Amino acid sequence: MMTNKDILRIALEQSAVDMGCKAEDFISDRNVIVPLNMGPNAKKYYKLPIGCNFISYGSNVVAAVTDDTADIVNEYLSKFEFYHCFETPNMHWLNEKLSPKGLTTCFMAEYYLPDVNRLIGLPCTYKLRVLDKAQFEDLYLPEWSNALCSDRKQLDMLAVGAYDGDKLVGLAGCSADAEKMWQIGVDVLPEYRRKGIATAITSKLALAILERDKVPFYCTAWSNIRSVRNAVKSGLIPAWAEMTVKPIDTVRSMNI
Repeated sequence: MMTNKDILRIALEQSAVDMGCKAEDFISDRNVIVPLNMGPNAKKYYKLPIGCNFISYGSNVVAAVTDDTADIVNEYLSKFEFYHCFETPNMHWLNEKLSPKGLTTCFMAEYYLPDVNRLIGLPCTYKLRVLDKAQFEDLYLPEWSNALCSDRKQLDMLAVGAYDGDKLVGLAGCSADAEKMWQIGVDVLPEYRRKGIATAITSKLALAILERDKVPFYCTAWSNIRSVRNAVKSGLIPAWAEMTVKPIDTVRSMNI
């Protein structure tokens, strides 16, 4: 089984590939700015165009920038404490500077990694089953849209289902978003929530991923308290925060 040190190292190395920087940049006590250069092995969900991307593992901000955003980002990071760069009101300053270039902040999220000292298989009153690709190929349905992604079926690798008799009531799935890192998504039917199902299937899937020598990771919005609680209860802890700048037209299209 991997150690927490192994898990963090793999995550840092992957983030370096995603940004075009060095893994050690994320643990510096100074902010780091590099040209945006996503490697061919960057996480699969990144899609160009990207104006710039900010990542913090808690020590600083590493920003990957284009020529259009380099000066703005440099001023932004020198103007505010690094952990305030991911929140309002400071983000309004950034957006005002980016707007003339047709850019704005878009995606923001917090990411979690397992703490192997806390990660255990949690109890559940419902039967749990580990499912391979052949066993979940018919489960690409709206109720399981967080656990499985119909647009990227080839990346879905493994799932854990919770069953009330023959009825599937909860599903956690993982996608191979990077060579060594599989992202977990979770769904539980509304009438079966608050019964410990989410934590049971999340923890079991995280353990199953580690058994396959891959690193499980989990993503949530800060405001999604239900999802944050599930991560923490399942043995996952906050590891890094991320914010991505995209073209304004792209953001507008998401809000139609």
